[in-house]
Amino acid sequence: MRLYGLKTCDTCRKALKSLPDAQFVDVRNDGVPEPVLSQAFAQFGEALLNTRSTTWRGLHEKERACPPLELLKEHPTLMKRPLIDKEGTFLLGWTPETRSKLGVA
Repeated sequence: MRLYGLKTCDTCRKALKSLPDAQFVDVRNDGVPEPVLSQAFAQFGEALLNTRSTTWRGLHEKERACPPLELLKEHPTLMKRPLIDKEGTFLLGWTPETRSKLGVA
């Protein structure tokens, strides 16, 4: 299982603490592999884009108008977190639903 997020994100830290066997990928340093990003975008659509983030607020209107997948490739920190890849099944966020699907409290 891989957990894509930011090492400074409290939600990602909570998820990682509950999933000690997960491999953590810091999207700021390592990015998100293109196939993973494409598959996650196909599943979640624009919900994958965090429009409440500091990164989003720092973008110009022209940049915000770009296609979401293109924006995520250029600015991986715009991705909602964490993105969890469990054997090809993607889960987004650290919601009660995500925790239930992973079998953690």
